Amino acid sequence: MTKLYYWPGTCAMACWIALDWAEADFEPVKADLSSEDYRRVNPLGMVPALDIGGNRAMTQADAILGHIAEQYPAARLGPVDDTQGRFEFAETMAFLTGDFHPAFWPYFGPQRFTADPSSDATDQVRAASYARIDRVMTHLDGLVSADGHVYRNHRTVADCYAYVMARWTDKFPKSWRDYDHISRLFEMMESDPIVEGALRKSGTII
Repeated sequence: MTKLYYWPGTCAMACWIALDWAEADFEPVKADLSSEDYRRVNPLGMVPALDIGGNRAMTQADAILGHIAEQYPAARLGPVDDTQGRFEFAETMAFLTGDFHPAFWPYFGPQRFTADPSSDATDQVRAASYARIDRVMTHLDGLVSADGHVYRNHRTVADCYAYVMARWTDKFPKSWRDYDHISRLFEMMESDPIVEGALRKSGTII
């Protein structure tokens, strides 16, 4: 059986939601990120990883989400099938992977962005991260349509990818609640019993 390795609250939850939307048969497995066993699944020691029985597990959230969209076409979780539609979808996913996710790195790993190990220094790194996070949140807010979808007014894997990462701002000085269109995305996602079920089963705080 297909196995999805995850950790609660991470972008791996986007893959869980997408698999559930696609009605895929899979087993979610909470990864022990520091174990040698998991390093054999993903040498980087990160989630998500999707084991479909191949020579190695699939890794990287955006690639896995793209695979889900392609593997389950009836679920209509991927791009509109024309040149412009495919480009816009790829552009959106690249933004979420290359700009949105990295904006949070200084907040969650401030010690990686300073040579000073003191708490004052890491606190300053975290404080400085808010401006970049606001920048990418503002850009995401501009992508979300009036009905709450990230791409082309219909449900895609981009919705769950953006949602699980925007949740990280929940306790920030400026949270997802302060962005009108992102708030619509949250309203849509949190009214979906599939999303609620995935978050509850995974142990992700709702």
